[in-house]
Amino acid sequence: MAASQEHISNTTPMGGRLTADGATFRVWAPGAQHVYVSMGGADDYTPRAEDELVKVVETGHWTGFFPGVLDGTRYRFYLAGPGGRGLRRDPRARELELFEYPPRCDSIVRAVDSYPWHDRDYRTPVINDLIVYQFHVGVFSALDQAGRDIRPYRVAKFLDALERIEYLADLGVTAIQPLPLVEFQGEWSLGYNGTDIYSPEMDYCIGPADIAPYLARLNALLAKKGFPPLGPDDVGGQVEQLKAFIDVCHLYGIAVIPDVVYNHAGGGFDGQSIDHFDFPASPNNQNNLYFSGTGYAGGRVFAFDRPEVRQFLIDNASMFLQEYHADGLRFDEVSVIENYGGWSLCQDMTQTLHFLKPSAVLIAEYWNNPREHAIRQPPHGMGFDLSYADGIRNTVRGALAEARAGADAQVDLVPLHHALGQNPQNTPPTRMYNCLENHDLVLDGDGDHRWPRIPLLADATDSRSWYARSRSRVVTGILLTAPGVPMLFMGQEFLEDRLWSDNPTRADRFIDWAAMVTDPTRADFHRCTKDLISLRRSQPALRGGATNSYHVDTLNRVLAFHRWVPGQGRDLVIVISLSESTHTAYSLGFPATGQWQELFNSDYYDHFPNPWVQGNHGRTIAYPTPMHGLPASAEITIPANTILIFAQPPSE
Repeated sequence: MAASQEHISNTTPMGGRLTADGATFRVWAPGAQHVYVSMGGADDYTPRAEDELVKVVETGHWTGFFPGVLDGTRYRFYLAGPGGRGLRRDPRARELELFEYPPRCDSIVRAVDSYPWHDRDYRTPVINDLIVYQFHVGVFSALDQAGRDIRPYRVAKFLDALERIEYLADLGVTAIQPLPLVEFQGEWSLGYNGTDIYSPEMDYCIGPADIAPYLARLNALLAKKGFPPLGPDDVGGQVEQLKAFIDVCHLYGIAVIPDVVYNHAGGGFDGQSIDHFDFPASPNNQNNLYFSGTGYAGGRVFAFDRPEVRQFLIDNASMFLQEYHADGLRFDEVSVIENYGGWSLCQDMTQTLHFLKPSAVLIAEYWNNPREHAIRQPPHGMGFDLSYADGIRNTVRGALAEARAGADAQVDLVPLHHALGQNPQNTPPTRMYNCLENHDLVLDGDGDHRWPRIPLLADATDSRSWYARSRSRVVTGILLTAPGVPMLFMGQEFLEDRLWSDNPTRADRFIDWAAMVTDPTRADFHRCTKDLISLRRSQPALRGGATNSYHVDTLNRVLAFHRWVPGQGRDLVIVISLSESTHTAYSLGFPATGQWQELFNSDYYDHFPNPWVQGNHGRTIAYPTPMHGLPASAEITIPANTILIFAQPPSE
């Protein structure tokens, strides 16, 4: 006798889902001849009639209800198809058996609403208020109870990252963008080869025997916000640990925007994975339930033309927003999705997610042209909120590379001038997602060296020299004052010069947290970054105002641009210099006459507070002499390798 159809309807959730008296199971396997639910984890399971699901012929789904199933019950599907038979993990399993690596790994039934959330009053920042910090959970941070770094030869965990939440809140970032968080094959990875995309990466999680010190740290963070402690059962599951991480981020004012990969899955598929899930008669790349015949990045491109696959991906994204309270998603290589027939998937995805959570921030890594296709609304665009941009990144890095050639080298600031003043890809400036470093650019993939980190780009011979420090301050200032949403990569805020690796045995590639204590130049740079972030948060013109790059002086390596809020003013003038000499009595156009405060001077942060600081003593006065297309001008001092920010005092 087949499984009961109690609680089953055409709206029954996919996967294993708890009810008041058991669990429903629903799986898509149109090519299978029989599908069973194997409870309890037996690798030598023999099919039984009472375990068999009932097929809905019209849709290819199999369904059944099993009484008595509890939270934490282990299961796998057993499928028989034209090409064979055997156990398969649930493609939608919310959790996998901890430390039992595939293929000897069960799916686990988990309640989707058991975690006691504390973030009811948290609100996702609006797009203009985003300042994003990207990091990799597995190598970001891990300390023992004595405060010693225990990352070497050990993958860091979700709850390890909580050690840095107060640090990130103090830094002032408003969102984090962790690299992919879902299950991949093996112990460590960048995360872009996920195979079980509904399950948290098990190596980022803690088993019950080791949870006590993590729970103590978690409860200390909750207590600081006035909440009672959690117990071991509240964070015993992998799902709950990821939820607790996001929950605490919200309590400390930080949005969480996970990285998701929907252009492909894998590789490294094992025999019980989603690959050839329903045992087709001819298991080849052209005959694969979830995938097309195309390979990408070592894995398989999803079959975007199949409605069930599209729903599988949309439901996965919805899970992060609804079940995990994520504030948005960063979509990896949307260009690839478009190239292989996924244009309408992206439209359906963004429209669904914005309906479910209007505040969700959806970021597209999209490199096709025109770039505006990513952020235009359907039917003429995909409907994302932000799109990756490389204009600021490439021109800043280009100018920095030229500047390091010495005082006599030509530094062409015209490309940066154009990148600040106009966007050749027609993406509205406030919808651009900017960075100078990210996980791809500064990755040392066991010898696959890519681009240098900013301090070494600034001075290839000495990443702690005055040249490296001062130039790095300038370009960090550009990132945080330019139009668009800025993203920092882990360690960038304190002058990290090491390429990074996801390999936990590469301690020489970990970001060096201790250096902020042992190296005063790191601490000074961190203070500079923190103050720039604070300035961005306090100045509306930096977050969403208009931009006019109005002066470029290649001979003297000086550039100036104007930021303001249309209709409100709140004008700012940003002046950058990559010259190795101080310019005194430098005549520069200003948008209005009168006194202008020198809000920020990066020279002040060298040997903070710099006793030899050059600058304008906190202010300058603009007179009604038009210059550089503006109605006023002033004579200012521009220190060598410095960024200055001027603002008009608020009116009385």
